[in-house]
Amino acid sequence: MTSFPAIGRLSPKAKTASLASALALAMVGLGFAAVPLYDLFCRVTGFGGTTQRYDPVAAAADPVILSKTISVRFDANVSAGLPWKFYPEHPTDTVSIGARDMAIFIAENNSSRPVVGTAGFNVTPTQAGKYFTKIQCFCFTEQRLEPGQQMRMPVLFFVDPKIMDDPDARDIQEITLSYTFHPVDEGKKAS
Repeated sequence: MTSFPAIGRLSPKAKTASLASALALAMVGLGFAAVPLYDLFCRVTGFGGTTQRYDPVAAAADPVILSKTISVRFDANVSAGLPWKFYPEHPTDTVSIGARDMAIFIAENNSSRPVVGTAGFNVTPTQAGKYFTKIQCFCFTEQRLEPGQQMRMPVLFFVDPKIMDDPDARDIQEITLSYTFHPVDEGKKAS
């Protein structure tokens, strides 16, 4: 059986190679862990306007609805290559903090072929993201529209009353919920 010499007895080139190999393995490990760790960080802190996930167990309690209202602006965008018209039914809404509300977005396929799209979103100002909770949303779900088809897509949401306890967010007068639809290449869908 072959034994390995102690690290102290390795040549300088072997030490450098060992260190470089260990560093490369650590970088690969960090690469795999980066996406889930970043996602967790964003969900906990609301970083980058990441909204909170709806928790039906916590929602079973009576909701706290404040008399204070906040304006919510709805923004709709379509990336290049997607022949859709996409817009909010109403560009703004004034909601009571803590009350559930619904916005409707409308998408229409202006091409002569079926097209599949999926939407990503963000919330600004970013410090409001952790207080903006979507109960139901069309984001990250593939939407297929036939030629000329128009679809109404609801978003159910509320602004958490805890926003009033945050000195960095309690004076926010308007929150913007922005969606961007991107085309989905059906031939390259993950299986």
